[in-house]
Amino acid sequence: MKLQKVLLSLLVIGLMSFAYVNYNSYSPDSEVEQMGTLRIGDQAPELTFLDPEGKERSLSSLKGKLVLIDFWASWCRPCRLENPNVVKTYNKYKSERFKNAEGFEVFSVSLDRSKKSWVEAIKADGLIWENHVSDLKYWSSEGAKIYNVNSIPATFLVDGEGRIIAKNLRGKALELTLEKLKAN
Repeated sequence: MKLQKVLLSLLVIGLMSFAYVNYNSYSPDSEVEQMGTLRIGDQAPELTFLDPEGKERSLSSLKGKLVLIDFWASWCRPCRLENPNVVKTYNKYKSERFKNAEGFEVFSVSLDRSKKSWVEAIKADGLIWENHVSDLKYWSSEGAKIYNVNSIPATFLVDGEGRIIAKNLRGKALELTLEKLKAN
């Protein structure tokens, strides 16, 4: 009986800790709160960071294309589970013509703090696009601050003129949106 009470106490403490951590990192309104300063129709703020090889990459270099800005990290399980969907969508739409863009690109902004983990995740998940950037500052990432990202995965879809046209598209929702945006 005493062992059961100890185990029950440990379970309650564990659940309370889990709830506390999740409450502080996610709330039901977090998608509304997240990215609250950027709205559909706003110009996407510039992002310029280094890729894994130390080359500077800028969001503005992709102007004219439909771009998915994808905030993620190697340690983020939901991000890693979403990566196959992003790869599939990239492969399907990278050469498509859209109403306001020519081609589809992904601009991946990692919130990692370990370059090794970041690079290994890119390779393991088959993230074949070239635009991978990070300042390796974890939640203090300058990109996350600029876009007011406080939970990941987080995405912004940007048209060929650099305007935000959708936010937090994942899985089938991303593919359906791109399908609607294709030029006839």
